[in-house]
Amino acid sequence: MSDSQRAERRTQRSLSPIWIVPLVALLIGAWMIYDNLSKLGPSITLIMNNAEGIEAGKTLIKTRNVEVGRVETVKLSDDLNHAEITARMSPQAEDMLNAETRFWVVKPRIGREGISGLGTVLSGAYIQLLPGTSKETKEVFDVLEQPPVAPPDAKGLRINLISEIGNAISTGDPVTYQGYTVGRVEDSHFDPEKREMRHRLYIQSPYEVLVTNTTRFWTASGLDVRLDSEGFRVNVASLESLVGGGITFGVPENATMGRQAKEGANYVLFNDEDSAKEGRYSQYLEFVLLVDDTVRGLSPGAPVEYRGVRIGTVVSVPWNFTAPQPDSLSRFAIPVLIRIEPQRFDDSVQDVDAEQWQRRLERMFTHGLRASLKSGNLLTGALFVDLNFYPEAVPFQRMTFAEKQVFPTTSGGFAQIEQKVSNLLDKLNNLQIEPILGTLNQTLLSTQQTMDKMNGIAASVDALLADPATGQLPDNVNSTMRQLRDTLQGFAPDSPGYNELTQTLSRLESLMRDLQPVIRTLNDQPNALIFDKQITEDPQPRAKK
Repeated sequence: MSDSQRAERRTQRSLSPIWIVPLVALLIGAWMIYDNLSKLGPSITLIMNNAEGIEAGKTLIKTRNVEVGRVETVKLSDDLNHAEITARMSPQAEDMLNAETRFWVVKPRIGREGISGLGTVLSGAYIQLLPGTSKETKEVFDVLEQPPVAPPDAKGLRINLISEIGNAISTGDPVTYQGYTVGRVEDSHFDPEKREMRHRLYIQSPYEVLVTNTTRFWTASGLDVRLDSEGFRVNVASLESLVGGGITFGVPENATMGRQAKEGANYVLFNDEDSAKEGRYSQYLEFVLLVDDTVRGLSPGAPVEYRGVRIGTVVSVPWNFTAPQPDSLSRFAIPVLIRIEPQRFDDSVQDVDAEQWQRRLERMFTHGLRASLKSGNLLTGALFVDLNFYPEAVPFQRMTFAEKQVFPTTSGGFAQIEQKVSNLLDKLNNLQIEPILGTLNQTLLSTQQTMDKMNGIAASVDALLADPATGQLPDNVNSTMRQLRDTLQGFAPDSPGYNELTQTLSRLESLMRDLQPVIRTLNDQPNALIFDKQITEDPQPRAKK
């Protein structure tokens, strides 16, 4: 056989039709694989603290009650701190997955708004997807423990609250305005570095116009019972706030409405409405009160008032107690730190000239401006700092305490009463009683002698009138003599006038005898008018050794 014939046979074998069948099968298999892969959506990973109710191959992922994915695997993380769930999404869900997408588990829940998720009792729990609008893609998501308050693109306003007080605000709590719910708390967490609570609020449209740059927020505890220097007060909010608390807001009466707040604005969360009305003033002058009276009843946050108008706040009681006292003080005083807040006079003032206010207060010190502690409520015993002018006050000499200027003080309230009582006792103690008693005895003796003389004169007049020669006097002289006799008879020993005068002198003498023990007691114990008399034991005679 020639070489050409062998080559022709090899060519015919390579083009045999039998090889077309496996080639077609290979192409069909590749197309089926491609078609299957093209219908598969992206794979995502969900992070959960607890995979309760999640089953691989059964748990669905839905949005608007339409299936967009299915859980494939459920396993623990490598560090065993959480559960990792792998889910296969449908192709149409690819555009929904971005940085703003939210996932949470739908299951039966009982909350302040009622019971939800009852449909999952028979069908089982499923994962709800809330699409986001961000352009940043993402494949790993954290599953929320609670459903979000509103979608990220919902119309309204989102603001941030910063709080340094302990409260029970949590995600989902209501945000009210004059008792009407206008929003919810979207997020609440504690910042351990700054030691403050941070809350994110969502105010739904069209109520975002209620939030301005002068708005103040405070917690609504539902039931507020307070017993302070202003009396006893009880405030009851809505039933929802009574059960779980919440946040409310408003604009103080003495402030303007201001401009509408911007997205992401920061505000301070106050503890109650009164604290919110008082506000937080960033510019102030600090002084130290060196109080000689008791500070029991004076607490931080108490008002500093000038003739009933609040101009400051008590910061600390006591403050820097171990610091050395000024040499000019005669006794150890209690230091109290206060703040004078000039912005209280005018909320529109943004920048306060601290040096000008300092000079102004120093001039007032020279005119008798002093601070004293006064009782704001006799029932609670709460005290406040009162500023007023005392022209008779001791001239104040400028001094400092722990590098802060001292505000001059004076005793007030019960301390002044105690001082007056002490002065009265000193005067009684210095009163000379013995000379007064001697003078009264002399006066009584002189009065007795005078009465004896008057009795003698009355007897002489009677004898004169009884003389027959007196009858020969003119009638007018006789009438005059009779009137004189009647007058003198009024002071006769048996007459009522004489008896009353004698009784009066006897009572006066008895009163002076009764005063002698009181005077001796005051000499021994000047404070016996206020405190009980100290009973001393009788001295016991001792035999000579």
